[in-house]
Amino acid sequence: MTGPSPSMPVAGLVPALRQEHAQVDLLVRNAKVFTGDPDRPEARAVAIRDGRVAALGDDHDLAHLVGPGTKVVDALGRRVIPGLNDSHLHVIRGGLNYVLELRWDGVRSLRHALAMLREQAGRTPKGQWIRVVGGWTAEQFAERRMPTVAELNAAAPDTPVFVLHVYQSALMNRAAVRAAGFTRDTPDPRGGHIVRGRDGEPNGVLLAAPSALILYSTLAKAPALDEADKRTSTRHFLRELNRFGLTSAVDAAGGFQNFPDNYATVVDLARSGELSLRIAYHLFPQTAGQELADLKRWTEMVKPGDGDAWLRLNGAGENLTWAAADFENFSEPRPELGGYELEFEKAVRLLLENGWGFRLHATYDETIRRDLAVFDKLAEEGLFPGGNRWLFDHAETVSADSLDRIAALGGAVSVQNRMSFQGTAFRDRYGAEAAAHAPPVRAMLDRGLTVAAGTDATRVSSYNPWVALHWLVTGRTVGGTALHPAGNRIDRETALDLYTRGGARLTGEQDVKGSLRDGWYGDLTILSDDFLTVPEDVIPEIESVLTVVGGRIVYATAEYEGLDEAVPPVSPEWSPVAHFGGYQSGARQASLVAEAVAESEQHRRWRVARGSTPETPPPFLDPCFEH
Repeated sequence: MTGPSPSMPVAGLVPALRQEHAQVDLLVRNAKVFTGDPDRPEARAVAIRDGRVAALGDDHDLAHLVGPGTKVVDALGRRVIPGLNDSHLHVIRGGLNYVLELRWDGVRSLRHALAMLREQAGRTPKGQWIRVVGGWTAEQFAERRMPTVAELNAAAPDTPVFVLHVYQSALMNRAAVRAAGFTRDTPDPRGGHIVRGRDGEPNGVLLAAPSALILYSTLAKAPALDEADKRTSTRHFLRELNRFGLTSAVDAAGGFQNFPDNYATVVDLARSGELSLRIAYHLFPQTAGQELADLKRWTEMVKPGDGDAWLRLNGAGENLTWAAADFENFSEPRPELGGYELEFEKAVRLLLENGWGFRLHATYDETIRRDLAVFDKLAEEGLFPGGNRWLFDHAETVSADSLDRIAALGGAVSVQNRMSFQGTAFRDRYGAEAAAHAPPVRAMLDRGLTVAAGTDATRVSSYNPWVALHWLVTGRTVGGTALHPAGNRIDRETALDLYTRGGARLTGEQDVKGSLRDGWYGDLTILSDDFLTVPEDVIPEIESVLTVVGGRIVYATAEYEGLDEAVPPVSPEWSPVAHFGGYQSGARQASLVAEAVAESEQHRRWRVARGSTPETPPPFLDPCFEH
């Protein structure tokens, strides 16, 4: 929208024709602005020029900045916050696959999820797979259970179907088992288990035991997009993230994400100015045994900070050596790692001596203590704290002693809401007391540690940041199970800080990003509901109605429909995203829940009458063997 508009009232704003040099590119007015700046926490209007905040104040204060070329947006009294920053998101890998995936994120009944699958089977061409890849858990369904292999076979008898359930398991229909090449003679890979029937044939269930590599290597057998569609897929995924107010993300790399090949798409989009999300990325050695060679080669090719405000290298990780990575399948016992310290020390030394920071996947305190012992050794040589940014990711069971050591060595922590999706499994294995402090966010903050928040999407948690913010504030899973007591929960403003300034601190951008201040990046979002005041159960339903990155309107809906930049149509045409979109929310979901609950209760009573289930339902379990 250029200048005042009859559909978006801007009373009291007069174009400053005689002050063209002072005019701004975008003015958001009539807003409840939470700036994130302790020195000026509130404002009514935000002006942006050349991609940065030019001024904050009341509507009247900024009226003189409006000129003929100014886009004026009336927030209509809504809450405006700095753009969100997911500090641990597999955004590059997610973008390359997004349009191929049937997302069950936000789906509230298994009945509806299976209906989506059945409908998608009717349009998926021969040779392609239907992939449900993370972002959901059985707890979110009204039926409180996973699908069965039999249900997958019924929904899609001829189209391969692969359904990934967090880090625990995957379900495949008969067509997918054939397409993946699994037979009675296929050996179990190390750390994984192919479940077989009485006849010895694979029955469609894959288990992480505890390594999830069996799940990801199987998924990798499905067809990939061509280069043009990868580009389109990434643009649509970034737009989907903008939908929830995300303006930045720190990419945690991950398995099957090779550098530089799998980074080519985002590099191309950055060069053409088509990124709608700022990305700071990491490099992750892919092949066990050649990690040091990869890291050495990369330190000679690039250095942290290379890039610009839209795409920049941040460091290495989240794995440096494969042997040092623990696996977070909470349905399995904590893995016992072998001796990894010698090669791990070489990798850390190489990075520090070349000025590289890093991040480390570490779920359990046992792993964190071993890593810290290596750091203590290097600290004696002056390499810690040495000015390089480094952090632990996840840290669900980190101890108080380890937190003190992390602080002493200049480290940080990035926490994710994996407990939103895996918290019940964790509690059932380790007990309610352990779950109450997994991870101990409040203890981290009390020590003055730099803490940032994220999701670990897309293959475990959903990429919806408001699900993560709900977990930080309430300590509850997506199914409503209470895990964290008040002492390990944080208030809403603190949670928002972890999702804005926290991520900026991890990338060294804390002086330009994460708050709305004069001269800082013009990244903001207008929210559908006021995060600071809505009831807690409404928080996961929040979305953006308008998202701005660097002064560009990259997402717009409701009254602002059509103000955002155009993106090409979803391709291929049969894509699940083209028909269902991404995260499922809104009135349609709510209307289907009652039907699913009624059907589920009717089915339970039928099973009770047959004597196949107890009258009193047992605690929530992962029934991945019901096939």
